[in-house]
Amino acid sequence: MTRQKRIEDYGVKIGSLPKGKRNKITDVKGVKVGHCSIDSKENKTGVTIVLPHGKNAYLNKLVAACHVLNGFGKTAGLVQIEELGTLETPIALTNTLNVGLVHDALVEYMIRQGKKINLEITSINPVVCECSDRYLNNIQNRVVKKEHVFKAIRNCRADFPEGDVGGGKGLSCHQLKGGIGSASRVIKLERKNYTLGILAQSNYGSLEDLMINGKNVGKDLARKINLNEADEKGSIIMIIATDIPCTSRQLKRICKRAAVGLARVGSFTGHGSGEIMIAFSTANVIKAGEKKDVISLRMLNENRINRVFRAVAEACEEAVLNSMITAKRVVGYKGHVRESLKDYFLLIGEK
Repeated sequence: MTRQKRIEDYGVKIGSLPKGKRNKITDVKGVKVGHCSIDSKENKTGVTIVLPHGKNAYLNKLVAACHVLNGFGKTAGLVQIEELGTLETPIALTNTLNVGLVHDALVEYMIRQGKKINLEITSINPVVCECSDRYLNNIQNRVVKKEHVFKAIRNCRADFPEGDVGGGKGLSCHQLKGGIGSASRVIKLERKNYTLGILAQSNYGSLEDLMINGKNVGKDLARKINLNEADEKGSIIMIIATDIPCTSRQLKRICKRAAVGLARVGSFTGHGSGEIMIAFSTANVIKAGEKKDVISLRMLNENRINRVFRAVAEACEEAVLNSMITAKRVVGYKGHVRESLKDYFLLIGEK
């Protein structure tokens, strides 16, 4: 079992809704996450994979949506999600200049999966998200290759590590060490518990803006930590999974509320930052090659959606903080350093 001290272990309670068993995106049944990290003197990078369920994703497409809050990003696969409202591959998270190579690897993975069941795949929409890790990683080396993507897929499991791993290995958040973080919330609808989980790839923000539970802790930290640059640069990817029956339109509305959680941590959505949200529901499965002219989908009563909006805001806020508090101090490319939030936590007045 993965044992890391997360933000709640430091006495910080985010929001009021109950959390899932692991307090991770994998509390949504069937969802798994895996990493492959590259850690050398020159390169701090990697890839993270989100498997949406345990079946062939092309044959069993999930209802999905996306939202671009600020578009300084190079995510692949959003156009088809916008048009068709479905997800048909795993989701990969990597660095900016490795999107093409990871995209190619996902294509090959899906073709191989198809051949196992005599399925010929001639069109596929891999979803590859990115954040720039150029401060800690020599990004031009483009070291994430097919074998790393395949290894991350093999590593997928429900209990996965957070912090400076996989696609989060070389990232910075609020000018401290960022990375991969997750959280989940449980929502009761008609006496049944449903789950919403978020995986964040955090790589944005200025230290002076950092907020924890409504308290601006960043200004004091900025006076204690030597920083070489002050501009807000970076991106954040938020992957939202739920087992609540939703339409694509409803999932897009849910995506937009992740921005609330992001703002609570101190983001103002800077010019050079790409804030991209992708959401999917495991409750509605669209079969490839469906023969019926009309199919039925279940959807949430929109008069009850406020609970889900609260859940995504809380989970996003906590996921970002988890990405920071679980990350270790890193010395990367050209000797650049990112300090860990946990090493300074006692200085910010939290108990």
